[in-house]
Amino acid sequence: MKTPYGLQNITEVWMKDPPAILDRALVLPDTFNTEAMLEKVQKNLDVTVAIRVVAATQPSQTSLSKKKPEISEIQIGGGTILQQFEYAKQLLGKTVTPEEVFKDGQYTDVAAITVGKGFQGPVKRWGVTILQHKGRKTKRGIATLGPWNPHHLMYSIPRAGQMGYHQRIEFNKRILKIGKDGKEVNVKGGYIRYGEVKGPYILIEGSVPGTEKRQIRLRVPARPPREAPEAPPQITYISLESPQGK
Repeated sequence: MKTPYGLQNITEVWMKDPPAILDRALVLPDTFNTEAMLEKVQKNLDVTVAIRVVAATQPSQTSLSKKKPEISEIQIGGGTILQQFEYAKQLLGKTVTPEEVFKDGQYTDVAAITVGKGFQGPVKRWGVTILQHKGRKTKRGIATLGPWNPHHLMYSIPRAGQMGYHQRIEFNKRILKIGKDGKEVNVKGGYIRYGEVKGPYILIEGSVPGTEKRQIRLRVPARPPREAPEAPPQITYISLESPQGK
């Protein structure tokens, strides 16, 4: 609901018999009536401006030892509010597979948290030139912090600070293949620091931000390429050799 102070939550709807693993990430209500909640949402559709779903990952279907699921709030777009409500009603309590959202050959945006490198200096963080060994005060820094005016340190001055562990989005990564059996892409000895792929998988062209075992989010491209091939790519060979050279 839209108010002078921004969007305000009207109500929420919980799935029937939520899995026990959700207790690790959310505080579940003791008692609730799903049907009554759905009726309340339907009565307030005239003042509803957005419908969002709360999705949880299933770590048990991966090769990770992780037990706590990742929680994401996703807004439903397209169509009218009534159509969005009916679509969200169909998804309530169900597992959404990649085939229901994406298809082979489609472009997507990939968002993830990059590799953390801790507190680093200007040379490693920004790639500034190391000063001569006879320089005064510092060598692995910058020669000046800026002009007298303006009387403040501008954002463009390279300084030391946190490097890595930032959210980054890679635009327009093409999906090469969406598969159901991980045995098709499992390499000898498994993937380094991950293991073997057990269930469905997605092959993406190019680099992906983040590290192994970290959540990666895919979305419909915000600025898709103007000329995109319509037919999905034909994969003729997938190398299953060991990445460790064994």
